[in-house]
Amino acid sequence: MASPGGQKLASYAMRVEDSRGRKYAEPAHPYRNAYERDRDRIIHARAFRRLEYKTQVFTRRYSDHFRTRLTHTLEVAQISRTVGRTLGLNTDLVEALALVHDVGHPPYGHSGEEVLDRLMREHGERFDHNLHALRIVENFEQKYVNFPGLNLTFEVREGIIKHSRDYDPATHPELREYRLSERPALEAQLIDVADEIAYNCADLDDGYESKLLTLRQMRDAVPLFERFYRPLEKEHPAALEKLRFNETLKRLLDALVTDLIESTRARLRETGVDSAESVRRQPERLAGLGSPMARENRRLKAFLFQKLYSHPKLRAERQAIVQSVEGLFRYFMDHPRSLPPTHAAKAPQEPLHRVVCDYLAGMTDHYLAEQYRKHLRP
Repeated sequence: MASPGGQKLASYAMRVEDSRGRKYAEPAHPYRNAYERDRDRIIHARAFRRLEYKTQVFTRRYSDHFRTRLTHTLEVAQISRTVGRTLGLNTDLVEALALVHDVGHPPYGHSGEEVLDRLMREHGERFDHNLHALRIVENFEQKYVNFPGLNLTFEVREGIIKHSRDYDPATHPELREYRLSERPALEAQLIDVADEIAYNCADLDDGYESKLLTLRQMRDAVPLFERFYRPLEKEHPAALEKLRFNETLKRLLDALVTDLIESTRARLRETGVDSAESVRRQPERLAGLGSPMARENRRLKAFLFQKLYSHPKLRAERQAIVQSVEGLFRYFMDHPRSLPPTHAAKAPQEPLHRVVCDYLAGMTDHYLAEQYRKHLRP
């Protein structure tokens, strides 16, 4: 069956005509389907634009050439579209989910997220970037006169919170409308794997460019990398090391994506799913790498944690990040009148710690640094 845009969809794909729709009814658009409109609303959102100035792994102190949250998001969208199209999934939904998957991340990457989560635990709550992303698209983005937020379709909102993890219905009753006891659509499931493939390969690239990782380290510790590098070294002995590295990384990325496609396709055949609803009823997620490649990928991840993310230079930078984020959090808790009017107005309706957390999470790296200098380093 073909979608309205002409794409031939598999039986297990999510069809836009079967969408549960939006919270606030809107007339159909004359030449864009509902998922295309979601994609466009995401791209035009302020939260999406801010990703350009949020750290992925390396801050701008290292180079302007390294990935940011925005460039990482675009790489995830490219991989996800390729996988989704090959599997016969709804690529309009895939693209919308890929583009929105990181809008809930705070400044300074995972370091910023970890410190906000720790600070929120002091008040009996947590910081979860998926749930924060849902708050952004449902409430914080104010662009339309007829409704709050972006008024995205159910499947995109569901995918925001469920693409990378499952939530316990008993622990999160506020999310009950999102079918927590069921698997998400395949279009959402593949985003998590594409995300991991994208950042693993990108972090090898940026780690090499930063000179925090060496080619010798990668060849010795990552068998999958060495498998592709060794023949290139024999075939192109006079080539620049950087070019052999680039070609190896390209082949490694291709191998991971190919395995994701083939392994997911095999699970679909084995389970016999024949509709989007039957995907939801499966006891486990269907999108993922096969066991041999998953083991290789775990070794790659372990290498990155040991040699890159735990590198002394990045650890030292994390200490400064923790100090600035925590310092600002405690400052605004003690001086709520220093909050901008839009956030100060929320304090009577929501706990102050939540308002402060939302404010900090929405900042870009350089704006948070500016606020830290303004309030704590005058």
